Amino acid sequence: MLLNLPIEILAILLPVLLFSLCFHEFSHAFIAYICGDKTAYYKGRLTLNPMAHLDPIGTLMILFVGFGWAKPVPVNPLNLNNRNLDIIKVAIAGPASNLLLAFISGFILRLSFSGTFVLDGDINKILIWFTYINIMLAVFNLLPIAPLDGSQVFGSLISKKNPELAWKLQVNGPKILLGLILIGLLTKVSIIYIILSPFIKFFLYIFIGNTLGL
Repeated sequence: MLLNLPIEILAILLPVLLFSLCFHEFSHAFIAYICGDKTAYYKGRLTLNPMAHLDPIGTLMILFVGFGWAKPVPVNPLNLNNRNLDIIKVAIAGPASNLLLAFISGFILRLSFSGTFVLDGDINKILIWFTYINIMLAVFNLLPIAPLDGSQVFGSLISKKNPELAWKLQVNGPKILLGLILIGLLTKVSIIYIILSPFIKFFLYIFIGNTLGL
């Protein structure tokens, strides 16, 4: 759990994680707004204010378990201009926003590592964590399991290939996700991380130029 980490790491990790989660949810709200649905706007979610996005239980889970969540952004598909396409745009906006943040911080790191300019070691450390966490959030949320964004992004594609599997992932998704998290906590072997690791390494290499020893 995060509270077991050294205080200097925790001081970096928590603000980075909370900001990244809030930016993720803000991006869902923003894309829904420009696609015609103002539900999130009326609910006060079209903001970067953490108080609008943080879920009390999800935040405590981050501290004590190392995994948590922000409040889902409310979206009414009936208000979207193109319901089938726009719901995918809204879903993918969250992971895409995290990859955008990772790209920006990774680009700065590349310039620093190449000697274009010199950054303080602590700033490099913050940027490394910032890049890693945003990549991890993006890849994790793209898993095709409800209630993650990937269930909306890939749901129709899976449904065309295997309707039964798509239905099971939608109905049983939360149970599957919780089960995988509990297995990781109890056995110290994270199946989720084993699945995500190749993709995390790929984006780290693309954005920074190395996998930071992962």
